[in-house]
Amino acid sequence: MRNLLLALLLVTTALFGATDTQLERAYAKEFAFLKAQKNMLTQRLERITTENAQKLEAAKAELGTLQNSVLAKQNRSESLSDQLYAAQQHAQNVTDDVSMVEAVVLQAQSALKPYGIEVEVDKENYQAALKTIFEKADALIGQLSAVEVTKGPFYLSDGTERLGTVVKIGNIARYGVDAESAGALVPAGEGKFKIYNAPEAAETAKVMARSEMPATLDIFIYENSAKEIEDKTEKTIISVINSGGIIGWVIMGLGALGLLLALVRFVFLTGSNSATLPLAKETLTHLLKDGQEKTLDFLRDKKGAAPRLFKATVRNIDAEREHVEDVVMESIMHESTRLDRFSSAIMVIAAVSPLLGLLGTVTGMIATFDIITEFGTGDPKLLSGGISIALVTTELGLIVAIPMLLLGNMLSAWAEKIKDGMEHSALHLINEYNKQK
Repeated sequence: MRNLLLALLLVTTALFGATDTQLERAYAKEFAFLKAQKNMLTQRLERITTENAQKLEAAKAELGTLQNSVLAKQNRSESLSDQLYAAQQHAQNVTDDVSMVEAVVLQAQSALKPYGIEVEVDKENYQAALKTIFEKADALIGQLSAVEVTKGPFYLSDGTERLGTVVKIGNIARYGVDAESAGALVPAGEGKFKIYNAPEAAETAKVMARSEMPATLDIFIYENSAKEIEDKTEKTIISVINSGGIIGWVIMGLGALGLLLALVRFVFLTGSNSATLPLAKETLTHLLKDGQEKTLDFLRDKKGAAPRLFKATVRNIDAEREHVEDVVMESIMHESTRLDRFSSAIMVIAAVSPLLGLLGTVTGMIATFDIITEFGTGDPKLLSGGISIALVTTELGLIVAIPMLLLGNMLSAWAEKIKDGMEHSALHLINEYNKQK
């Protein structure tokens, strides 16, 4: 702006032909004006700068105040959040405690009701209800745990009713004693009790009837007096096999067959296990002394694998050595068929028996799941049939397989030993005859 005014002045001076003096005056006037403007602007700039600095300081101070306020409010907010969380936890605990108390009260009412004890509950004052429940429960426990000797009826195992002394041990056990019988009483259904098939409890019943404490307490504790307890039955081998079902009997049939085959093979091997080496020496003596024909007559009356082998050997004793050895090996192979008789059948039974046990396990588990599907799991007695088949058949399979496997291997080893003895004796006969003839 200032340059523009100076340029206008120079142009005006040039246009109108002003003198130097007039120019100097104009320039001085303009210089004074510009200087005054400069001073005014400088002062104004200083004043604005000062005001801005003051405003900046004030703004910083206000910002610091606001930051402190925000920080304080954040701390306050966190504190309130913690208090709110603690209050929520406390409220949840109170709710859980109330639910637990309600469950205890309901359970106590259900447990006390069968004994004719009713408990009134005020939901606004559970403390009083709990106090009443504990007092009545304590009195009931004292009543139920008492031993009481009274006169009353009970039944024998054959259904005969007797009237005698009944010893009640709370509501968990009883004893009955009369002039002819004594023993522990168990529920027989419909609130009646019968003597349990446990003779060892008779002495305890007699001592308890005299209101004395026995040295050994033979007791039968029952859970529910309304549910009949069946008499104890002794387990027999037949009952165990019956519990395995048809598969159990099939396994035991295979086991009996395998045992019979093993016995027959044992008898056969016993007959074949004659003293082959002494017979070979005796045969050699006859052969050297009496000749081939009389030796064959000597062997003709003897039975067994070794005499048959020696007869074939003596019959070809004068042939070439290689031919005689072939005859010996052929005879041993022929006898092997007899010595190994029933070996495969015994081993098959040993292998099949566990598989039948596994089949019984699968069948029993399927039967168990069918019962669960139809009747649920409320009565364990219903499930015992399938579980019994599953476990008993596995047991029977192993009972049959293990002895059969041992017997089969032992008899096979015995047969191999007999074959080796026959071969050794025959070669001994050939060698000694060739030396001494």
